[in-house]
Amino acid sequence: MVDRRLLSYDPYTGIKRTFEYDHSDDTFSIITEQDWDDIGEANQQARNDAPTRWGDMAKVASIPLTVYYDLIKKGILNDQAALKKWLNDPANQIFRTRGGTV
Repeated sequence: MVDRRLLSYDPYTGIKRTFEYDHSDDTFSIITEQDWDDIGEANQQARNDAPTRWGDMAKVASIPLTVYYDLIKKGILNDQAALKKWLNDPANQIFRTRGGTV
């Protein structure tokens, strides 16, 4: 049996934290989730509206906080080459606000 309790919900960021306790093995977890639907839609619209030319300081992505913290934990955010590779990966296109290659 698993008990779940909502710890917090931030309507501004859409981040929800849930406490889960598993009676079968006497363990617990704190799960952090974030709904990316609005971010994905806004990023798609930004990609559609973006000019074809890149300028200085062009915004290339909008990354949800939960993904941002995961990138920090994996060491990707502080490694420029790894971050470029991650941003150029088609699996992460939902986070891109411009086309092309970083």
